[in-house]
Amino acid sequence: MHPLAEQIHRGNKRALSRAISLLERDNPLAAQIMAQLHPHTGNGYTVGITGPPGAGKSTLIARLTQKYRGHGCSVGILAVDPSSPYSGGALLGDRIRMEGHYLDAGVFIRSMSTRGAHGGVPRMVKGVVRLLEASGKDVALVETVGVGQTELDVMGVADTVVVALVPEAGDAVQTLKAGLMEIADVFVVNKADRPGAQQMTANVRSLLSMSPTDVVWKTPVIETQAVNGVGIEELADAIEEHRNFLSESGALEERRRKRRSAELSEMLRDRLVRRIERQIARSPALQSLVDRVEGGDMEPHAAVLELLGKFAVGTDGADF
Repeated sequence: MHPLAEQIHRGNKRALSRAISLLERDNPLAAQIMAQLHPHTGNGYTVGITGPPGAGKSTLIARLTQKYRGHGCSVGILAVDPSSPYSGGALLGDRIRMEGHYLDAGVFIRSMSTRGAHGGVPRMVKGVVRLLEASGKDVALVETVGVGQTELDVMGVADTVVVALVPEAGDAVQTLKAGLMEIADVFVVNKADRPGAQQMTANVRSLLSMSPTDVVWKTPVIETQAVNGVGIEELADAIEEHRNFLSESGALEERRRKRRSAELSEMLRDRLVRRIERQIARSPALQSLVDRVEGGDMEPHAAVLELLGKFAVGTDGADF
């Protein structure tokens, strides 16, 4: 086993940080490390926290971490920050609300950029979660970027998805109709001491009551005041109940099977696209097709068909 993989398996935080950086840069060593650590993955549990900006996701995570640490569980926190569409940079904040956990040896915190991902979670987070598991973390808490209704990629990462709302979110129908209703395993109405909280809770429960009657898991709606620690016990219990439900019904392994299959497809797609782009950049003939599209002399669909027709992918990928 590579020395870096050994250090990660022993729980070395510095080694874990280095491996995540390798994964972010798509360094070939990352694939070697991931393969060697694979037998030590799958024993952790991942909770995704999503919802609109200002819902208090970071505070909820800080409180949940405190709860899990009180039960002796080690925790990994992945906080996804938006990256600039122009520079590609990101404000990777230190998450002031989590500052009490930085010196805790049982907690690992990492901020990550979306790197252009539009679903709230970059693809590499899935690999980072496995690294956390291999390092011995019992629970991984993933906070999405907080862009609103489009954060559905958290389903591809988390075993349990918590959707956090606040009274100021407005009409619950508008808040939920774009997909968050379908992905939530637990709803949280945070900042429940503010006006409108009870109405928001009632609206969400009313919408949930219209779910198909064959739905086995009844999504709970928990009111919290994360900043004061109110409702965190109930939230942790709801997450644990959902975990038990998934395990006992066999749905947990089925979810993970689908996620692994989807991740494989995503990685293949990404790598094939990058190889094709490199081949185009090296070939004047292929680049001329791109130039014709840019100049408006050729329709993009026709160009794609012609480009694909010029690639004959061998079993060893040599044509790329």
